[in-house]
Amino acid sequence: MRVKKTLAVFLSTMMAMTSLAGCGGTGNSTTTGGETNGETENITLKVWAPQEDQVATEGHSNGYLATLCEQFDEAHPEWDITFEYGVMSEAEVADQATKDLEKAADVFLYSNDLIPKMVEAGALAKLGGSNVEEMKAHNSESMVGSVTYNDGVYGFPFTPNTYFLYYDKSKFTEEEVKNLDTMMAKDLGDKVDNFAFDLDNSWYLPAFFYAAGGELFGPNGDDETAGTTFGEHPEVTEYLIHLFNNKKFFVEDTGASIAKFKDGSLGSYISGSWDAAAIKEALSENFGVTKLPTININGQDSQLYSFAGSKAVGVNPTSKHMAASVALAAYLAGEEAQQMRFDVRNITPTWDTVANSEEVKADPVATAQILEIDEASKTQPLVKKMSDFWSPVEALGKSIVQGDTTLENAKDATTKMGEGIMK
Repeated sequence: MRVKKTLAVFLSTMMAMTSLAGCGGTGNSTTTGGETNGETENITLKVWAPQEDQVATEGHSNGYLATLCEQFDEAHPEWDITFEYGVMSEAEVADQATKDLEKAADVFLYSNDLIPKMVEAGALAKLGGSNVEEMKAHNSESMVGSVTYNDGVYGFPFTPNTYFLYYDKSKFTEEEVKNLDTMMAKDLGDKVDNFAFDLDNSWYLPAFFYAAGGELFGPNGDDETAGTTFGEHPEVTEYLIHLFNNKKFFVEDTGASIAKFKDGSLGSYISGSWDAAAIKEALSENFGVTKLPTININGQDSQLYSFAGSKAVGVNPTSKHMAASVALAAYLAGEEAQQMRFDVRNITPTWDTVANSEEVKADPVATAQILEIDEASKTQPLVKKMSDFWSPVEALGKSIVQGDTTLENAKDATTKMGEGIMK
């Protein structure tokens, strides 16, 4: 039996490595694609993940990440792995890895919107082979798209990153929350707002432009040369102006909507899984959650579509142990790992067999998030021009909130936004 060796980089002093006879014999050997000449190779893999994955929980004294890595090691007699763990949030990986790739982790968790930046910096390995094929077979088209860039796959998704609708079940029925205009028309009483979302946040506004038939970098979000048609839909800006001017609407600001849920002065709110626990506590037995509603625009009810991204596991292209790194990345985003993440941290899975389990289906937030991904989302475009997208769209939202964009100049403001994206 091999001795497992785990280290906590930045958290503890490196332990001395002990050379032991492996399952397949003694000595080192090189590996190609995970195959060896029958001997065991002693290797070290550095893994970066958020703090939450590394804290002690029931059944996982060193955190469930360490449990998963040790299970991976046990399943691969061709390697005897020493793991070095570093604390790194998914959002910080790009900045830290590109500082010094040689010192960066072999395997890391990251947010998929970092892919263009990391690929351009040579900090993210392009993946292929059976691990990628298995990932594609067990993930939705949207999730596969979230890690696909310039026809290459650059990670293994393990949870969706999107937004959906929370609502107070004492104020709205399951039927009423299917349409935003139906919700806004309902009288919930004095000092109660029917609906809230962060109107001046450019991550949420595309939902309304997609509903009107707008496109962002082509129908699949992967054609930079196609530009955007968002600027050709002033009716969306007009809809948002009417919404903002409705006394039953509340513009979300730094968590105020959750407080309003708690005191009973809000009916519904668009947000993501990060707010689930707080909203559930605020609403208690009246906690409701579902996919985004439809809106009536251009004379018909049309679905709002959220941006869909993912959190994924990627590989450092300079890793000295590429076969093991790729295999570990695939495992940390695979079926067993996603089940453990859901069990320990209630993280919504993307792997179909886990997502379709009775346990996950019984969880309202996971069910709503999966429904959103499957029926009411568009893969957030992974093209370089997306860096020019955020500011013009945010500026439009802010100008509506500030009263600078009105029904009289909505068309010009919308055109300006579209031109700003494509400048």
